[in-house]
Amino acid sequence: MSDSINKTVATQLKKIRANKGWSLDITSKNCGVSKAMLGQIERGESSPTIAKLWKIATGFELPLSDFLGQKSPLDVHTKGFSQDQIISIETIFEYDPKTGIEMFELYFAVGHEQHSEAHQIGVIEHVVVTSGCMEYFAGGQWKALNTGEKAKFNADQPHIYRNTGDIPLRFFNIIHYS
Repeated sequence: MSDSINKTVATQLKKIRANKGWSLDITSKNCGVSKAMLGQIERGESSPTIAKLWKIATGFELPLSDFLGQKSPLDVHTKGFSQDQIISIETIFEYDPKTGIEMFELYFAVGHEQHSEAHQIGVIEHVVVTSGCMEYFAGGQWKALNTGEKAKFNADQPHIYRNTGDIPLRFFNIIHYS
């Protein structure tokens, strides 16, 4: 993760935690992330994985894009980060409280598998594969998707994505919060 993204995540985590009035101890209990790790993230000493950042967002019952910083309404640049050229995520549309939706573009290297904790009750994910092929696990079963195919599932349960092809996988993930 780049230094600027580290700083953004650190700033946002501090701000969100302060707004909630949560100590590191309360944050740790709600998010399932150790106090030590949270402190390191807030100080910019540690880069959270995408999975860890999802856990934090879920613990706060907030959309992931809230942790990637705020931009002005006129700023059309995407925000995101990558992890060791294995996975990257870019914000296409930040969370919109009017629609309850945020949208990301994800990239997975060949063979990458990403586990996601359950999100808040009522969260629904929509996936559209733009390049490559994948499988996702939701509702107790694996399902395959190829380029141009799409799926929708309840994300308030643990779920998994994996690149099953021999080229990098790219897909859009549209998340609807109830």
